Amino acid sequence: MTSDTDPADPPFPVPDNPDAFEGADVPAGADGLPPLSALSARERLVVEASALGDLALRTWVASVLATTVAPVVVAAAARRAESRDERANLRFYADLAAERDPAKSFPAPTGVPRVRSRPAHPVAEWIAGGTVDNIAFPSSFTAVNPALRAQWNALTANNIVRAQHWRHHDGPRPTLCVIHGFMGSSYLANGRFFSLPWYYRSGYDVLMYTLPFHGKRGGRPSPFTGFGYFSRGLGGFAEAMAQAVHDFRSILDYLRHTGVDRIALTGISLGGYTSALVASVDDRL
Repeated sequence: MTSDTDPADPPFPVPDNPDAFEGADVPAGADGLPPLSALSARERLVVEASALGDLALRTWVASVLATTVAPVVVAAAARRAESRDERANLRFYADLAAERDPAKSFPAPTGVPRVRSRPAHPVAEWIAGGTVDNIAFPSSFTAVNPALRAQWNALTANNIVRAQHWRHHDGPRPTLCVIHGFMGSSYLANGRFFSLPWYYRSGYDVLMYTLPFHGKRGGRPSPFTGFGYFSRGLGGFAEAMAQAVHDFRSILDYLRHTGVDRIALTGISLGGYTSALVASVDDRL
């Protein structure tokens, strides 16, 4: 048995039974999931409530995008000069994709970032049950498309990388990194959603990374967190994804520089997409 301060590897038993549901002798269906008839009433309620919650959340996000971002994009497309620029940008990314060179699409940082750290809100420390710092540093990202570099360099708030770091005093420890979904950058909400206090008590350090244009990276004025991801057209979205990968790789540089040798990454929705892109270009996870 491990104590709250000993790192566990892994901290929970891993069942070696791919055809069982929660350890019970219930065969999986063709899609790998147990049939609804195998679930208890409570389990069925959880599944159905989760599905309804997911549908409501996606509908709400889609409605917000339709009413705020779509008019901006349509107005830009209607202006001849901006429409011409956007077509040129799309040709640039099409040519870039045709090269099939991840190093060009997602250029790596060239140095360890100079990180500044300050204590997080006491509520965060209470939830984590340990030391929590908010960290920040200037992004070293340069827009992949030369035509967008001046515009991107002017995004002062977005070009400060931010994360929240839960760490043990006897660290560094194996670190679990989490990337939130679109419009879901709250550290407090993600800490509870991903059950991060449990991982922290199990011995891991934890880091929650803030995507571009979210939280304090959104700048002012911004109608909602994440607005900048889609408000600059498809070219802007491509650069936002490139920056998301680049800035997280700077986080990896920082963690490795401080002695962390085992790093895991997970995410949800847009954060899951970003996690997959990071894993495709960086072998340190």
